[in-house]
Formats: sequence, structure tokens, C-alpha cells
Amino acid sequence: MAIFDAAESVGTAAESVGTTASCAEHRDSDPGLSIRRRPRVISENTKDVSDSASNSSSLESESLANGSENDRSRIGADGEKVGNGEHKGTENSAKFTYRPSTPAHRRIKESPLSSDAIFKQSHAGLFNLCIVVLVAVNSRLIIENLMKYGWLIRSGFWFSSRSLRDWPLLMCCLTLPIFPIAAFMVEKLVQQKYISEPVVVILHILITSVAVLYPVLMILCFDSAVLSGVTLMLFACIVWLKLVSYAHTSSDMRSLAKPLDKGEALSASSDISYSYDVSFKSLLYFMVAPTLCYQTSYPRSACIRKGWVVRQLIKLVIFTGLMGFIVEQYINPIVQNSQHPLKGNLLYAIERVLKLSVPNLYVWLCMFYCFFHLWLNILAELLCFGDREFYKDWWNAKTVEEYWRMWNMPVHKWIVRHIYFPCLRNGIPKGVAVLIAFLVSAIFHELCIAVPCHIFKWWAFVGIMFQVPLVMITNFLQDKFRNSMVGNMIFWCFFSILGQPMCVLLYYHDVMNKR
Repeated sequence: MAIFDAAESVGTAAESVGTTASCAEHRDSDPGLSIRRRPRVISENTKDVSDSASNSSSLESESLANGSENDRSRIGADGEKVGNGEHKGTENSAKFTYRPSTPAHRRIKESPLSSDAIFKQSHAGLFNLCIVVLVAVNSRLIIENLMKYGWLIRSGFWFSSRSLRDWPLLMCCLTLPIFPIAAFMVEKLVQQKYISEPVVVILHILITSVAVLYPVLMILCFDSAVLSGVTLMLFACIVWLKLVSYAHTSSDMRSLAKPLDKGEALSASSDISYSYDVSFKSLLYFMVAPTLCYQTSYPRSACIRKGWVVRQLIKLVIFTGLMGFIVEQYINPIVQNSQHPLKGNLLYAIERVLKLSVPNLYVWLCMFYCFFHLWLNILAELLCFGDREFYKDWWNAKTVEEYWRMWNMPVHKWIVRHIYFPCLRNGIPKGVAVLIAFLVSAIFHELCIAVPCHIFKWWAFVGIMFQVPLVMITNFLQDKFRNSMVGNMIFWCFFSILGQPMCVLLYYHDVMNKR
């Protein structure tokens, strides 16, 4: 009885709400009428008709949305309630809803895999299928490789006696902080007006040049391991990029602070600080922060998540070991059993490149995950660095230009800030500015690979500059075929499947021929 009383009270309340809504609609239609009506008491039959109509409309909407057997079974259950006298209108509404004459096709719809709808659907299930297939296929390849070649990883994989012979490179790496200190002293002298602006420019050019030439000379003078040389060159290039940003930003802050000293107003955004203050603390934080663009302050996070840092460090160790396993167990045997791709049989070279492309792609993706996601986020967490957009969804890039804008965000921001926009401000056309940006990137790619290998064949330089025609081709295809992934496929094909394995084979055989 309590349940029936509650149902009746709910029905009465619903009727009163409906009556009030009808009065409001009547008042809206007739502004002169403002009579407030008292809710009238309805009979049991009227309440049943209202409930039947509401149930009918809800069942009709559900049937149009789904139309499944579950709805029919639920209607059957409601039909039993009709027999008990609870919802008397349900049976009639079901009869009209599921009539054979009810339209089954009401809207224009595309198949989920059609070209117009494929990128509007969720493909989580297909993604899971790809992961399962990759795990299954690669597990079989790992077992087959171990059965055929055995365990190829040497005992000195992590550390060997040859690593001790690279101590000059280690000492060179430890002395790199001298150059930021020298740049700070130059800025301090110009702040106190002991030196003029042209002298500051000359000193910064000398400091940045020596910062990158000193490691190059050390690597060329000593017969070190390639990995040690690559590591030192990466550190040297990072220091060079940071010093250029520090000098360029400090010069711009000095030029902006001069009008403020004279009492002049600047028409610029209010969130930029124009006060020029040389702070060693700011420089020290910048040199260790995961960014290449200097500024006096950065967005900071609230605290350090120690448990999160530990989990990321464990992942870093696991994926670094996975990279080493792939290199030693797969890439080295393929490369050693290959010929020079430009001097042997063409079909054989293509077969070697395609066979090398899969493990090389795995290593490249692991490297991206380890450095750009794990290591940079760990460093940002320890330093409470807030802006952690180290990369974007470059895997969805529709053109090669989009890929270079999203793949390495610290370098991209540095190039835009210190190369691209300064070129535009000096009247250089946009296309030439893009070409200069690629030229600087190509030079540093060549330094990081050719110097440790002691070979200057310019393969890395040519590979980066080859991106310029690819940018134009993919941009043309994107303009011609709107909302297509043709440029994305070209990027994966030329960059990952053909480009990187070809560079690996070229540098390996050139190194072996030199020795």
C-alpha cells in the first residue's frame, strides 16, 4: 500500500507540474492573462492515461534508438505488470511501436568503415587486435631468432673495459658548465655597463662556438666508442641551444628595458616582464630544466610525486633494456650480414632495408618513449617544471610539416623563437625562413652522427634537407585530398620504413670500410 500511495503522489505531482507548465504556456501566448490557477485533482483514469502516454513515448524512443531483443523482453515484463494493473497503457503502446509497418530506416547513415565515417568512429577494438597480433608475431620471431642464433648479447653490453678509455669524453662533458658561467659573467658585465652591446655580441658568439667545437675536437682526437661520442655531442648541442636562447633573450630584455628606464610606455601584453635582471639562479635552473627557451620564470607544479617518479624510472630501465636487446639481437646481425646499399645488388639492398625497418622502428619508438615521455617528465617532476608539452600527437600528422611541428616541441619552440620569427622580422620570406630552419637542424643532425663515427659523408644532412621537398609534396596532397591521411602514410614510409634503415646501413658500412 505504501508503494501504491507513493506512486499516486508522484502521479499527482507530475500532473500539477504539467498543469503549471500549460498555464505558463497560455500566459506566454496571451500577455494580458496572468491568472494563477490552483492544481486540480484528477481522477484515477486521467492519471492512467497520462502514465500510459509517457510510457508510450519513452518506449518508442528506446525502440527507435536500439530496437533490440532486450527491449522486447523488457516490454514483455511490462506486459505482466499490465495484468497486475500497474501500467495499463504499456501493452497498447507496444502494439503500435513494434508494428511491421513501423519504419526501420529513418536517417542517412554511412558504414563505420566508409571513407566519410572511418575517422569519426572509435577503433579501440582494432587497436587491441593490433597489439595482440604484434605480441604474437614478435614472440614467434624472438623464439625463432633465439633458436637459430642463440643469445647474442655480450657480457660487456652495459659496461666494458673500452668504456674506461672514454674518460677524456667524460671529462669534456663535466667541463661543459664552464660556458654557461662565462655567458652569465658577460651578461653581468653588460648590466653594470662595463662593456658595450657589440662587445657582448662578439663574446657570446665566441662562447657558443667554443661550446660546440671543443667536444668535436675531443671526439676526433680520441678513438672512443660511437655511443659515447653521440652522448657527448647531444650534451654539447643542448648547451649550445640553451646558450643561444640565453644570449638572445637577454639582449631582447635589455632592449625592452631601455624605454622603461626613460619612462616610455610599451604597447604589449601585460603578462610579460620587461625588467632586465641577471640572475644566476634563473640561469642555473634553465640549464637543467627540460626546455631550450630561456625565461626568468616558468610555470611550476605544486609538489614532487615520489611514487610516480619511481614508477617512471622503472619503466625507463625496462624500455632501455628492450632497446639494447633489439639492437644486439636483431639489428647488429642484419647489418653485419648486409652489403653497402649503394654498391651491391638493388633487390638485395631493398630486402635488407625492409628487414631492418621493423626492428629499427621498434628502437626508434622506444627511444621516443624513453626520452621525450619518461626522462623529460621525470626531470620536470624533480624540478617542478609545469609545462610538460614535450611532444604532440605527431603520429597523426597529415603532412611532414605537421610532424616536425609536433615531434620535438622543445626544439620546435626554440627554432620558432630564435630562427623563424627573427628571420620574418628582418624581411626574409617565409619559405626562406623555413629553409634556414631545416638547414640548422640538418647541420646539428650531421654533427651528432658524423663526428662520433669519424666520417663526413653528409648522409644525415641530406636526409634532413630531403624533408623540404617532402613537406611540399605532402602539403600539395593535403590540399588536393581534403581530410585524408595520404601525407601521414608518406611520412611513415619515407621516414621510418626507408629513411632511417638506409641511414643505418650507409653509416655502418662507411665505418667498417674506414676501419
